[in-house]
Amino acid sequence: MKIVILGAGQVGRTAAYHLSREEANEVTVVDLNEEALRDLQERLDIRTIAGNAAFPTVLEAAGAAEADIIVALTSSDEVNMMACEVAYTLFRTPTKIARIRSAEYTSRPELFTEEALSVDVFISPEQLVTEYIERLIRHPGALQVLDFAAGKLRLVGVRAKRGGPLVNRALRELREHLPKAEAKVVAIYRAGRNVRPEGDTVIEEGDEVFFLAARNDLRRVMSELRREDSPVRRVVLAGGGNIGFRVAKALEKENQVKLIERDPRRARRVSELLENTIVLNGDAADEELLIEENIDSADVFVALTNSEEANILSAMLAKRLGAHKVMALINKPSYAELMESGSIDVAISPQTITIGSLLAHVRRGDVVRVHSLRRGAAEALEIVVHGSDRNSRVVGKPIGELRLPDGASIGAVVRGDEVIMAQPDVVIKADDHVILFLADRRQVEAVERLFLGAAAR
Repeated sequence: MKIVILGAGQVGRTAAYHLSREEANEVTVVDLNEEALRDLQERLDIRTIAGNAAFPTVLEAAGAAEADIIVALTSSDEVNMMACEVAYTLFRTPTKIARIRSAEYTSRPELFTEEALSVDVFISPEQLVTEYIERLIRHPGALQVLDFAAGKLRLVGVRAKRGGPLVNRALRELREHLPKAEAKVVAIYRAGRNVRPEGDTVIEEGDEVFFLAARNDLRRVMSELRREDSPVRRVVLAGGGNIGFRVAKALEKENQVKLIERDPRRARRVSELLENTIVLNGDAADEELLIEENIDSADVFVALTNSEEANILSAMLAKRLGAHKVMALINKPSYAELMESGSIDVAISPQTITIGSLLAHVRRGDVVRVHSLRRGAAEALEIVVHGSDRNSRVVGKPIGELRLPDGASIGAVVRGDEVIMAQPDVVIKADDHVILFLADRRQVEAVERLFLGAAAR
């Protein structure tokens, strides 16, 4: 597949990294910054073109005429939209994906109809991150909460803690403890290494456990792995930018929200737009301010400024001063992993969250949802099965007979409104939504071949 990525910023670099690692893809990256392109080319097997991403000559040089997909990820909404328009008008590029940040555009769906802008899919990283943070706050104790099958199923990551009934017990006991719950453990990470979840696998304290569960069963399953956390009431946010504002707006009706913003003009503007949020002008890394605002009574502190270092420092300070749970927006994956092993409970990576949404439109076959896990090392995806038992390798076959690649497992099958947890005797049918977990995302092509490949005669 020929893919042209416009923009070599954080999101563009992450997209290039993920997509170029798959053998079937030929990736070209366009950016004005020649130094950033040289750095990318040294690290990845890609082509690079220096120039304005919306210029016809630049798009032509990048191969827009032969490209299957153009992914516009520059920092400018207008450049991204214009690039898609030019790519379609001049080169008839089949699929055009644009990063669009401003709610002025995204709140107007009529702009993205067939008769309007030539953008097939728009991605709003700020909105994706906002929804991700909101789900984490609604499910205290979770490290990740990810939707599948239009919300019927959720994949949840939890750190097993002493006091959980299932900790230090075999995995098969989960069904005995929760006989009516629709849930399945799909992955366990112990000291950073993948442990295959079998019936006799013992969950240890500190394990990172990923399980699939029907939406209504999430809390019951989580309570098996750790003492149940109290619902979140008090939230303190650092940073009143696009994401901080959106998170406050999403939470303020049900939670007590305080937002700290350094820029006095931005603080004033945000306070005018929010209804129930207390907006403070100050530095979230100021110890006196945090103490004065009773940070020790905060259920969650979330650092969402534009400065990675400020987010890390303020979150660590808030934790030391007594905040129950702290989260920080961190762009560098190496920083994120380091911080989560220390005093920060959850490191939020906008790139990892955004790339999942992007991959769902790049994958071959009818892939409707992709979530990148473990800093991109693992992946969970939802595939719609097509065909019949005569022309498909999976239709009409029990899960136990499927030749899945190493590290790949089926967690659940969604058939209409019915959620079926994966068992060896469950037979795959046409139009089923199959939820798969890949401990090693490099196996994604083998999974695609299995679900797309014709049945052996």
